[in-house]
Amino acid sequence: ICMIAHVTARKMPTLHRHEKEKFFVNAEGRKESVPSIRDPPTRELSVVVPSYNEEERLPLMMDEALDYLEKRQKRDPSFTYEVIVVDDGSKDQTTKVAMKYCKKYGSDKVRVLSLVKNRGKGGAVRMGVFSSRGKKILMADADGATKFADIEKVEEGLKNLQPWPNQMAISCGSRAHLEKDSIAKRSYFRTLLMYGFHFLVWFLCVKEIRDTQCGFKLLTREAASRTFSTLHIERWAFDVELLYIAQCLRIPIAEVAVNWTEIEGSKLVPFWSWLQMGRDLLFIRLRYMTGAWQLETRKCN
Repeated sequence: ICMIAHVTARKMPTLHRHEKEKFFVNAEGRKESVPSIRDPPTRELSVVVPSYNEEERLPLMMDEALDYLEKRQKRDPSFTYEVIVVDDGSKDQTTKVAMKYCKKYGSDKVRVLSLVKNRGKGGAVRMGVFSSRGKKILMADADGATKFADIEKVEEGLKNLQPWPNQMAISCGSRAHLEKDSIAKRSYFRTLLMYGFHFLVWFLCVKEIRDTQCGFKLLTREAASRTFSTLHIERWAFDVELLYIAQCLRIPIAEVAVNWTEIEGSKLVPFWSWLQMGRDLLFIRLRYMTGAWQLETRKCN
């Protein structure tokens, strides 16, 4: 297995961006070039929302997030933000729904990045991160399962990590405190899969974070640039590799309890998705251990 993992690995991830992904359409319908993560930040906060076939669930999340962000900006005019919706090759009207918010709030606050083909959640988040302008970058799921106001909790977690070594730090939202209640609502099979996944994460990759999969994570710009430039996994297990990379780079990580509600419409297929994630966890460990994957930083084309 170790030999197969090593031989089949690419040393560095493919960071190529399709020509059509180098632009976004503004509120007036004109194309504008996307910025780069390597540019100096011009916003306080970037919110990256990976979306695949989310035309039904996205509006609830966007309404809640933008209502909070607008009120915060009115209280503090120095606070600036952007929301980047990354349509991960959707087959429905996700882009059309997101563009309504772009037209309502303006393309300086809401941007829609449409990917040519489906990359997976990790790939979509990376494209959003590489196109962001914020000093801090928040990953937020399109289903709105986490209350957006809880960003203040993860911001506090990030602040408590100061001083940040090399301006790098990560604060993770966590549902670990809700585990007992969630088990009561799950089948025995799904509970078994959950415990098996948690054990593999702890045994192979990340020992200090109890909930690696919560899609509510706040990163400093430098931490986002370093970790996502190295990231190989583009599907469900990308969070684990992200935190594994952060551990290897000695980036401080905080875990903060957030409010979370399960929303219907999950794209996760219990057995096959968990099987794929288990394989990815094993490959993360073996490929970094054998040097097949390198902790180097490359520029996205």
